[in-house]
Amino acid sequence: MLSIIIPSHNEADHIDACLKSVLASTGPKVAQVIVAANGCEDDTVLRAQMYEGIAGSRGWHIDVLDMPAVGKIGALNQADHIAKFPMRLYLDADVTIDPDLLRQLCVVLDTKEPRYASGQMRLAPAQSWATRAYARIYAQVPFVTDGVPGAGLFAVNTAGRHNWVLFPKIISDDTYVRLSFSPDQRIAVDAGYDWPLVEGFPALVKVRRRQNAGVAEVAEKYPYLLENDDKHTLSFGEKLRMALSDPLGMLVYGAVAVIVKLTPQKDGSWGRGR
Repeated sequence: MLSIIIPSHNEADHIDACLKSVLASTGPKVAQVIVAANGCEDDTVLRAQMYEGIAGSRGWHIDVLDMPAVGKIGALNQADHIAKFPMRLYLDADVTIDPDLLRQLCVVLDTKEPRYASGQMRLAPAQSWATRAYARIYAQVPFVTDGVPGAGLFAVNTAGRHNWVLFPKIISDDTYVRLSFSPDQRIAVDAGYDWPLVEGFPALVKVRRRQNAGVAEVAEKYPYLLENDDKHTLSFGEKLRMALSDPLGMLVYGAVAVIVKLTPQKDGSWGRGR
């Protein structure tokens, strides 16, 4: 039994593909899907409600929350409040999953010990040249290749969900949750999911700035969590090898990093950047 929480803000272009992939899953037998629509000005809510019948036909249930603009953290906490099952999956609305992913996650989470789990993250095909170039390098950085990044999708079991009470009002909820578990408590299963990067150079800068600010905020407010950070930074030799094998990719990736470093985010506000 699993509660699947999908925070959504103006996701009409993505929610159909997300829910179709979730409802095509091989397991579990019983699940609750919560679409936490937060301040949507499009038809995200109506689109999500269209899947209630499909979910019911397989013994699942969909709850669609049509909330005012409470922000992603507010949406997560509201969804958690009505979640029926202590085993939780938190899923971005622009993610699509492999059919066997949920079943595999439930298997590894079926333990009394705290567990955090995710699948094999694949970067979805990009449309813009800048995002394609950036993605080629991003796919090789330690955050992606090492450990269990959980970007866009992570699940926790009953004991793991007790690691925190409410999602705190911070930028990077996924970093906060991931670092609430030690490396040996984080598990990657074989099935995967597709997670898209934002399109275009300006959007990449905006989101990278937000990501850096989110990590810095967690380090400032919850420094004890850094004990669970097991990723390493790229050495000069690794950067040189990547630059020689893909000069354009490294140029775009490096330019984004430099601009973000010179113009850091000054507040906690953020839009998805699409």
